[in-house]
Order: sequence, then C-alpha cells, then structure tokens
Amino acid sequence: MTQDKLWNSNYWKVMTANFALFFAFYLLAPLLPLYLKDTFGATKDTIGIVLSGYTITALVVRPFSGYVVDSFPRKRVLLLSLFLYFLCFGGYLVAGSLLLFAIVRTVHGAPFGASTVSNSTVAIDVLPSSRRTEGIGYYGLSNNLATAIAPTVGVFVYRYVHDFDILFWIAFVVAGIGFAVDATVKMPRREPVANKKALSLDRFFLLRGWTLGLNMAFFGICYGVLSNYLAIYGKEVMNITSGTGTYFMLLAAGLMLSRLQGGRALREGKMTHNATVGILISTVGYTLFAVCPNPVGYYGSAVLIGLGNGHLWPAFQNMIIGMARSSERGTANSTLLTSWDLGMGVGILLGGLIAEYANYTAAFRWVVAMHLAGVLLFFGVTRKTYLSRRIS
Repeated sequence: MTQDKLWNSNYWKVMTANFALFFAFYLLAPLLPLYLKDTFGATKDTIGIVLSGYTITALVVRPFSGYVVDSFPRKRVLLLSLFLYFLCFGGYLVAGSLLLFAIVRTVHGAPFGASTVSNSTVAIDVLPSSRRTEGIGYYGLSNNLATAIAPTVGVFVYRYVHDFDILFWIAFVVAGIGFAVDATVKMPRREPVANKKALSLDRFFLLRGWTLGLNMAFFGICYGVLSNYLAIYGKEVMNITSGTGTYFMLLAAGLMLSRLQGGRALREGKMTHNATVGILISTVGYTLFAVCPNPVGYYGSAVLIGLGNGHLWPAFQNMIIGMARSSERGTANSTLLTSWDLGMGVGILLGGLIAEYANYTAAFRWVVAMHLAGVLLFFGVTRKTYLSRRIS
C-alpha cells in the first residue's frame, strides 16, 4: 500500500515561507540589544522594554488571528499578514530615534503574530491527513532551523560590515521572498465553517489545551532570554566577542540531530515520549549554560538546547492539534504560539530588568528556575491532561 505524498509542492512552499518568516526575525534578534545600546545609548532595562513590545503585540494579535483564520479564507488572511510583516522591516531603516524604533518594533509584532498562525494552519491544510503528524513535525523544524541559522548569519554579516542597515535590508528582502513564495500556494477547496454560536473565549483560545499553552510559556521565557541576550552576555561576562554565530550553528546542528533521533517516535504517534525527551535534554542544556561560564558549558549547551527544542516543539504542536477539531486548527495553533510569545515577552522584559539590577549571570540562573517549573508542570499536569482530552 503506497503512502500519500508528504513532500508535495504546496507543502514545500509553506515550509520555505515559514523559514523565511522566522529567518527575517531572528537575523536581527541577538544583535538588536547591541544596536539599541550603541546607536541610541539605551540602558539594559530600556532595551528589555523596547524589545518586549514586539512580542507583546504578537501575543495580543494571535488569539484573534486564530479566529480569523478559522472563519475566513485562509490564503487571503495569510497573504495580507505576510505583506504587512514584509513592509514593517522598512520601518527600521527610517527609524531615527529610540522612540520611533520602539513604535515600529511594537507594531511589527501584529503581522508577525498573524502570519505565523495563518501559515502554520495552511501547512496543515495542504498535508495529506495520513501524513499530518509527521508533516507537522518537519514544519516545526523549519522555524526551529531558522531561529538557529539566522542569528549565525546576522552575526557573521555584522562582524564584517558593522552596518545594521545592511542587516535590515537583508531581513526586508527575505521577508519579501517568503511572501512571494506563499502567493503561489494552491489551497485545497474548503467549505466555509457555518458557526453560528456566540463569540466566547474558546473561539480565540483552545481552552482544552490551556495546560499545554502554560507549559509552552515557561519554555518561551527561557528561549526569549537566551536568543535576545546571548551576544551581549558573551561579550560582557565571558569575553566571547565572536562566538554567537558558532553558538547558533551548534544549536542548529542539535535541531537537525533531533529529527534523526525523534522522527520515528513522532511517526508512531509517541507525542508524550518526544516531549519528555526534549524537555529533559533542554533542562540539562540551560543548566549547563548557567552554571558553567566557560567555552565547554557555553558551546555544549547550544547542542543540547537545539536537540531538546527539536524534540519538544513538534511534539507540543501535534499534541495541541490532537486536542482540536478540524474547524479549530487555527485556534489551536494560535494558542500554542500565543503562549510561546507570552513567555518570550516575559523573558525579554524580566531578563533585561534582572540584568540591570543584578547581572546577566543572575538572569540566566533565573531561566533555569523557569525551565524547571515547566518540567514540573509537564509531568504533574500537562501530560495527564493531554492524554485525557485528546480527540481521536
């Protein structure tokens, strides 16, 4: 019996667009604290406030995005969101003051939040149902790889040109490519959902999956601090001025290795197994980073965190999709991504405050505490809730 084709042309396109979407964002993420400090003389707590605005806006928009994606033509919603996301990168090129930059950065979070929800929902639509679990896993890997590769490219480019405008232009072009690719996707025919029930919280947030969302928020806190303050931490605490790019390359290697290790379990539907493996490996990685401020701990943590996230993300996304009806896929995706954004925003904001009033070492030790809280939540509540509420 032949299997349905997983790697169809439309799936390739949404994967490529998703990679471009996250690449454009994370190309800038680790360098923006240095940009704000060097260009505008921003303090550590101000940097945290400015950068968290993007994530907070995405957090506010994403629940509504899930409702819109489930209620209106998905491709139209996707293309409008991506086009606005693409345009906002031009705003960084003309932002001549800290206030104007903060406004552009905060506004940019809205189309980012809408684009990630709509693109991931379109990806599910173009997958054959028999390969959906496996396909969701690979789709998640596309943004995981972008979050690891893009900072490496950004740091490499900056080391040689020392010009942030060039980085802003690269992000602008990459986002435009993502929009152009998604514009060619052919969607399967989908009848409008005749949903006459009154608006309620469950239309914007998958209440059955609230524990998964809360768990993802804790893990988002950790990655928010790591991705945004890694470069400045390495420079100020460890005197590593050119190691950020290598760090994210090793993180990408860990992500790719996770597909070799966890792919079979994911195909067999062992979601909680993959999630457990990812959570435990990530815990070791963050702990190593915080307690071993030396090259071994620094670079070793990159592989472990990449390996852990590569297991964790596809498992969590499959788990929350498995708790949703077919008419709630957008809501399920937005729930998971909103929770991640919430964690990222809290991590960026509080990480900057802790670094300002204590130091970056204290901020990363706080990250370990947040990750351990997420571990306890998963084994104490989330795993059991998923197993009892999943929809066959």
